[in-house]
Amino acid sequence: MGTLRIGIIGAGGIAAKLHLPEMKTAEDAEVVVLSGRRQSRLETLCRKFDVPRWTNSYEEVIADPEIDGVIVALPHPLHVKYGLMALEAGKHVHMQKPLSTSLEEAEQFVQAAEKTDRTVLSLPFVARPHVLAARQLIEEGRLGQLSSAHARFSHGGPEVYYAGIQEILEEEPDDNLWFFDADRADVGALFDMGVYAIAHLVTLMGSVTAVTCRCTTVAKPTRLEDTASLILDFANGGLGTAETGWCDAAKTFEFSIHGTEGKVVSPSLSGELHHYRPGSRTDEDAPQIHEQIDLSGWPVQNSHQHWVECIRQGVHPPLTNARFARHVTEIMLAGLQSSRERTTVPVHSRLEV
Repeated sequence: MGTLRIGIIGAGGIAAKLHLPEMKTAEDAEVVVLSGRRQSRLETLCRKFDVPRWTNSYEEVIADPEIDGVIVALPHPLHVKYGLMALEAGKHVHMQKPLSTSLEEAEQFVQAAEKTDRTVLSLPFVARPHVLAARQLIEEGRLGQLSSAHARFSHGGPEVYYAGIQEILEEEPDDNLWFFDADRADVGALFDMGVYAIAHLVTLMGSVTAVTCRCTTVAKPTRLEDTASLILDFANGGLGTAETGWCDAAKTFEFSIHGTEGKVVSPSLSGELHHYRPGSRTDEDAPQIHEQIDLSGWPVQNSHQHWVECIRQGVHPPLTNARFARHVTEIMLAGLQSSRERTTVPVHSRLEV
């Protein structure tokens, strides 16, 4: 297999900040075409990231017989439509998060992905050293029986995020962000940032069976939620809390997993992992035994490198695959329903994680 030829559909913020920079580092793969609506953006991004060709037609990229894989980098409600088209055209697919805002669409995508021999990776990407090391500690039983977990992924909002994007795109500031437009985005902070918190908890705790959630709009110019908190019931009997939002100016990316023998903590934005266990079983004031986990033995990959490697191996990613993304989507949809109806909502799908 020679160098993989990749096309990106969508030339907005996530393509500029994530997909194009990471694909520049992927070995034996190159972006050969970029598609989007605005010619000025396409020309700027092609120049900055050495992409030889652009087009306004997503369908042209998907239909191109020379393209091996397609990165779907479009607004949320368009993901599955074009992901399905890419699979039908025999392309490998890298799907931007969230998978969908519709459970029916998400299930349709899973069925298509699992009927093909194409490799599908769905964000958010969780196969990072500190997450994989936490999974190993859990699998080795070093935390004992898992009892509870917490994750928070939040930032200052799309307008803060897009300030840096507009610099990459060489555009003037624009307050008309699609994230705040309920008709274009369909969902708010829960799907935009909460997807990370939930994906990390599912990776470490396993399947969720029920959700109790509250969403609110605190400060952003939208009728969509800008803040959300969830209580998650896990199939293993444990409980978890996931917090997210667009109103966290200091930005928070963190998780902790607690069990009968100890806990692991990944402090905000650190990429580190700390293991704690009791210093005594009879003296609760005894100092804890603390170990910062050595992560040097774990592969440092981004999602695009991982996708390319899985394509070459002819496999789906073991963690961030379509079925994983569908379960996370069901959890988030249950969260919206729970907040709207002020009740606990069951989650029916299960994973082998």
